[in-house]
Amino acid sequence: MATVLITTDYLHPGDDVDTLLRAHGHETVHSPAVGPRPDGEMAALLAASDAAIIASEPVTAAMLRAAPSLSVIARSGVGYDSVDIEAATAHGVLVCNTPGANRHAVAEMTLALLLMCARRIGETTDGVRRGEWPRHDTRQLRGATLGIIGLGPSGRAVADLARAFGMTILVSTGHPDHDFDVTYVDKTTLLRESDFVSLHARAGGAPVIDAAALAEMKPSAYLVNTARGSMVDEDALVDALRDHTIAGAALDVFATEPPNPDNPLLAMPTVVATSHLAGQTREARTDAGTAAAESVVAALAGRPAAGSINESAVATGRS
Repeated sequence: MATVLITTDYLHPGDDVDTLLRAHGHETVHSPAVGPRPDGEMAALLAASDAAIIASEPVTAAMLRAAPSLSVIARSGVGYDSVDIEAATAHGVLVCNTPGANRHAVAEMTLALLLMCARRIGETTDGVRRGEWPRHDTRQLRGATLGIIGLGPSGRAVADLARAFGMTILVSTGHPDHDFDVTYVDKTTLLRESDFVSLHARAGGAPVIDAAALAEMKPSAYLVNTARGSMVDEDALVDALRDHTIAGAALDVFATEPPNPDNPLLAMPTVVATSHLAGQTREARTDAGTAAAESVVAALAGRPAAGSINESAVATGRS
């Protein structure tokens, strides 16, 4: 029997994921990540576990060194930048994610944010609540150009929905699929020609959107980020919005979550801010949780695990 730590906050004792793991003979320990933990708590939890299903909590090299029994970490989501993959591989810990499980949820949220920007819904509802009757100049999505940076499952799903709205779709990606009906361009062309720019790439080292990128965008353009907060230089975005370099932004993710209440982006009327909810429908949560649990079950049984990030490297190290 293995001990499986579950920190994803929407997974609970007795739910389908818990039942699945217990049906395979494993013990579950739930410790939901609902805010900053006391120092050392996450390390202690991992040290007592054989496997873990996590959301976006950091898993550092020091934590992995202190967890000799840990053999697999499954992310109940797509991004895995919070896990030190190099250290996990060095310690023989398999890391998996659940690509595509929340793609439709992310795509629908992205279109909702595009509509909020295009129709200035946040500014309007705030004005009505104050007793005003705003009549902003707004625009339609139909006929507008959407630039998508990154074409994984979420980016593709966004393109499909945007096409139904009558948008022209430009894509910048290092992995073009020429059977997919979009126009591929370089990043600079995308920034210059798009009315809306939506981020769906994998997080890397430097921000995808920095001051130079923002300067390439139209003054009437909007930036939408439902991917990772680290993809946007927030200080540069604040400056671009204050200087009217771009028209506005919709941010579901921030560099620090939750953001500091003093973060100037939260006070800007041209910014729509949500709480990392894009992939959090009940359907997406069910799919992601189940996929993560199935990866854990497979890995603990010595079988190939779906969504593995470092399986070949871990297998090489163990051989």
